[in-house]
Amino acid sequence: MIKRIHHVGIAVENLDEVRTFFNTHFKMSLSGQESFGELLFSFSGLEGTDLEFLQSTTPDGVMARFIERRGPGVHHLTLEVDDIQGELDRLKAEGIKLINEIPYENAHKDLVAFIHPKSTYGILLELIQPAAR
Repeated sequence: MIKRIHHVGIAVENLDEVRTFFNTHFKMSLSGQESFGELLFSFSGLEGTDLEFLQSTTPDGVMARFIERRGPGVHHLTLEVDDIQGELDRLKAEGIKLINEIPYENAHKDLVAFIHPKSTYGILLELIQPAAR
């Protein structure tokens, strides 16, 4: 069962510039810069639903390719669930195209998996089951 919108992933070309912009103009403090694979990222720390700003560290990285095709902006919407594998199994049985049939751990040790936008009216959806903290 979907609990809430966990965060919105936003593809950016320069994470430092974006962090400065949102801090200066919207008084939003972003988390420190983190890395995972070929990505650099920061979270907004808003109450309830975060913004996740993502930058590629390589020209052929996921965010770099996304920006090349579509420009910077919203990349994915993340929905929080209690049982990610159960949700993936249910969605697959209902004919939904999954990018990840088995969840994997992200940089924060949460379980995540993506649903293909061809099955969700063009929206790249990520499911997340937060790790116990």
